[in-house]
Amino acid sequence: MRRIATCVAAVLICGLSAASAAETVGGANAFSFVALGDMPYRIPGDYERFDRLIAAINKSAPAFSIHIGDIKAGSTPCTDESFAKVLDQFRSFEQPLVYAIGDNEWTDCHRPAAGRFDPRERLARLRQMFFVNPGMSLGRQPMAVESQAKAMPDHAKYVENVRFSKNGVQFTVLHVVGSNNGFEPTDPAAATEYFERNAANMAWLAASFRLATEQNAKAMVIAFQANPYDIRQAYPEMPPVSGFVDLVRAIDRGARGFRKPILVVWGDTHVLDIGPFRDTRGKPIPNVIHLQVMGEDYVHAVRVTVDPDSGGVFGFIPLIVPENGDF
Repeated sequence: MRRIATCVAAVLICGLSAASAAETVGGANAFSFVALGDMPYRIPGDYERFDRLIAAINKSAPAFSIHIGDIKAGSTPCTDESFAKVLDQFRSFEQPLVYAIGDNEWTDCHRPAAGRFDPRERLARLRQMFFVNPGMSLGRQPMAVESQAKAMPDHAKYVENVRFSKNGVQFTVLHVVGSNNGFEPTDPAAATEYFERNAANMAWLAASFRLATEQNAKAMVIAFQANPYDIRQAYPEMPPVSGFVDLVRAIDRGARGFRKPILVVWGDTHVLDIGPFRDTRGKPIPNVIHLQVMGEDYVHAVRVTVDPDSGGVFGFIPLIVPENGDF
């Protein structure tokens, strides 16, 4: 009940009720997209549950969907076969699907239960399999996206960082993951990977804020896998060793310059939550809200309605598949 109440409150705050959030209601520029992630986890049973959710998403016919990563549990094997199975499911989305890489599919792959893989090798394999064409999304009807790999030659390996616009709203996807964003100060290889990826993320985010301002975008959506305020980050105030400090500061800085509605979408913590986005001291940043999607045991999604011509812009409706169990 608490999860449902949180979502309904956020819908009302954002100026759209559940009854008025249908695709056909709103201004001429209104549309919807689906946010989901942290699934499928319980293998093999969750493959069937995920297929049911995909069928429900296809029926709702959003403009596109965003899967914010963790395509497997952290304790299941990081094999090519497990990646290929989910990739096949991603291809069954009727509408475009954008995928933000999560930590379970690479940073946690060194675990014995995950197969003792080299995390950096698994990351390279993910890029090889899921980003064959960096200029296009996944899904049966892919859409064109702008990849950082093509837009910024200095960051050519980051095919997963993309952006695109829909009816005056800019969407930016970053590779920011749980497990402290992969930052392990005592592991030289992990630290090197983190600093390079963090620099690419910061460059992509700063460029996206500049572009949104130049194009007079009406709103922005920023999506990535990690909950930057995980309990391990000593919320409400982030410690200097947090792998998310630069990210939160960059969103804070960019939002204060942009001064229009921003939605930040993440997963990682597995329960539905909608509320303010906070700075590194725990204080709400004006004009920025967050959506944390459900996942793991909760194989459901969130339909986000977007009306660029309304005051609040964003509204939220849980997309529940009753056969998939309790919400």
